Amino acid sequence: MKGIYVNYIKRLLDILLFFIALLVLFFPITILMIFVKMKMGSPIFFTQDRPGLYGRIFRMYKFRTMTNECDPSGNLLPNEKRLTKFGKFLRSTSLDELPELFNVIIGDMSFVGPRPLRVEYLEHYNKEQAKRHDVKPGITGWAQVNGRNTIGWDERFKYDVWYVDNQSLWLDIRILWLTFIKVMRREGINSTDDKFVEPFKGVSLNG
Repeated sequence: MKGIYVNYIKRLLDILLFFIALLVLFFPITILMIFVKMKMGSPIFFTQDRPGLYGRIFRMYKFRTMTNECDPSGNLLPNEKRLTKFGKFLRSTSLDELPELFNVIIGDMSFVGPRPLRVEYLEHYNKEQAKRHDVKPGITGWAQVNGRNTIGWDERFKYDVWYVDNQSLWLDIRILWLTFIKVMRREGINSTDDKFVEPFKGVSLNG
């Protein structure tokens, strides 16, 4: 039953949820695109290569939250100095994640799964941690509803691997519901995002 869900039902659920989200969020997304353009100029979207299913690299889309301000030498200023007030709002409400709906409909991501991390982290995973790539990455996941950026790397990977081993329709529904609640309450969300979290350098799940 698990194989049927992962291979067939989950993809159908993603497609259904995509069209529901598009119907509900089309106007808000359009407004956000206009505001991002006004506040930060072009490009509207932040794109970055991330590892997906089986570690294959794909391009992930998010709303841009930082400017391109540089120092006198032409080097980009530190992230925290380029993060705008509007950008902080987008991150604290998770609205910057909305463009990932495009990644879902083209099949790079799912609504639920381990969050796609940086490509350079791949070389640091041990065999157990690498299991997070046995499923498609998600817009939200088990680690996100259990603390997101407020938990350490070791705990985050444990949640990701647990999800891979226990995924089901009911678990995904539970995660989606908990995500909705946490976003509404802005719980367990740092305004900093993964870009400002201590980089992952390799940890043991048994440590």
